[in-house]
Amino acid sequence: MYLLGYSLDNLSLMALTISTGFVVDDAIVVIENITRYLEQGMHPLEAALKGAQEVSATVFTISISLIAVFIPLLLMGGIVGRLFREFAVTLSVAIAVSMVVSLTATPMMCAHLLKEERSHGWMYRTSERAFDWVVDLYGRTLAVALRFRAITLVVLLAPSD
Repeated sequence: MYLLGYSLDNLSLMALTISTGFVVDDAIVVIENITRYLEQGMHPLEAALKGAQEVSATVFTISISLIAVFIPLLLMGGIVGRLFREFAVTLSVAIAVSMVVSLTATPMMCAHLLKEERSHGWMYRTSERAFDWVVDLYGRTLAVALRFRAITLVVLLAPSD
């Protein structure tokens, strides 16, 4: 913002606040994919390279799509357009920087900071059992609902007074 000559007003602060969610989201997508490979037993560097490569197109596409949303704000005229231009540029630059960091620095930090997990703790095992139970319950109830489609449809369309 300083390099572009923008001031730190309410719209710029709002843009930075909104960009926080986008920045974290990009990193989470990359880290989750890398963690998946670590849990499969890969070496951290190999998991980081493969995980980042696998989601790089997705992160790039999401970031470009988000930036494209702000193009109409960039093209607005008048005083309101000037205000929103600063907002749109600030948010677009933050998204672009987030994309670059998520595809470069985040995988390398994962390679150096995340360790191969040989066994999980009691909390993971307990929550995993609970999650498996919920997934199993969902599967069984879904099978019943699909077996009795007509009844399920009638229940769905029934008034809920």
